[in-house]
Amino acid sequence: MSHAIFIPRKPLSQLSHPREVIRQFTPNWFAATMGTGILSAVLTQLPMPIPGLFRLAEGLWMLNIVMFLTFSFLYAARWVMFFDEARRVFGHSTVSMFFGTIPMGLATLINGLLTFGLPRWGDAVLPLAEALWWLDVAMALACGVLIPFMMFTRQEHRIDQMTAVWLLPVVAAEVAAVSGGLLAPHLADSHSQFAVLITSYVLWALSVPVAFSILTILLLRMALHKLPHESMAASSWLALGPISTGAFGLMVLGADSPAIFAANGLPGVGEIASGLGLIVGLLLWGVGVWWLLMAVLITARYLRNGIPFNLGWWGFTFPLGVFALTTLKLGAVLHLGFFEVSGSLLVAGLAALWLVIMKRTVVGAYKGDLFVSPCIAGLKR
Repeated sequence: MSHAIFIPRKPLSQLSHPREVIRQFTPNWFAATMGTGILSAVLTQLPMPIPGLFRLAEGLWMLNIVMFLTFSFLYAARWVMFFDEARRVFGHSTVSMFFGTIPMGLATLINGLLTFGLPRWGDAVLPLAEALWWLDVAMALACGVLIPFMMFTRQEHRIDQMTAVWLLPVVAAEVAAVSGGLLAPHLADSHSQFAVLITSYVLWALSVPVAFSILTILLLRMALHKLPHESMAASSWLALGPISTGAFGLMVLGADSPAIFAANGLPGVGEIASGLGLIVGLLLWGVGVWWLLMAVLITARYLRNGIPFNLGWWGFTFPLGVFALTTLKLGAVLHLGFFEVSGSLLVAGLAALWLVIMKRTVVGAYKGDLFVSPCIAGLKR
């Protein structure tokens, strides 16, 4: 007998007052824009043409714009209306990590502007895409440096409480690097192309080695202290994110490097960058396979006792999506059917996951029980 999810007639019935939506709003919600954005992206990369799929992907991108603007408005309103409570986020050891989801969510919108905006509105979208990208770079750098600095100076952390959520503020820079690699070839001026490409390589280096340092600590933590609490079950997938994004980023940056470096007087360098992008991308993909298998086993272990739904479930989507994107990219470059089939299966799994998580998120938002800010837990209003 199936159990339908009960939806009360009255919206926000779990909240004492509608303004609690704003008071309890946290950056965690932007993880939903990452998951929706990556699904939109991978649907355009499938090797077999499916009628209507591009339009579906474009619809998801437009939905994502609405979501991102709505979340931005709600979070900005929280800072205006409840400033003293909002600033507690900087001292919270988990919620503060989710600041990284804001620039990563924005990066998926920029990528969509190139994929869907260019065919629909032409080159007029490029100045907007470039301006948004530089904003994204600034936000990613701020998250990648300031959040770890607060970890070192004002937050309380213990190795037995550590999860892969530590990766979120750091990974934002390499996600911006991927967007830079996609944007660069569309710019008219060769100097602008070069500036964006070089900045993207630096962003990649600012992120990937630091992420691998965190992954090393995470392996030790898992061996010594075993799995985190069930509420953090989805965090086991987050490790796949920086590995896959690192691989995909190097391949994207390498693809247009020969032309861009040659146009700026460095013809040989671009060829090296292109070759390295493919080889290192393939090696990182192999590392990703290990983390994918581990995440599947860990999730199966959690499922024995059930996993409570929370916004953290969106952590399943983006890492899986970027891994699928990397797999399909390898299939397109290497012309090996294994990668194309594997990538397509991963996309199917991602789409199914997105439907389940989005349904539960909409229901939870309607009822109001997803609007919980751990930073102010226990405070009465």
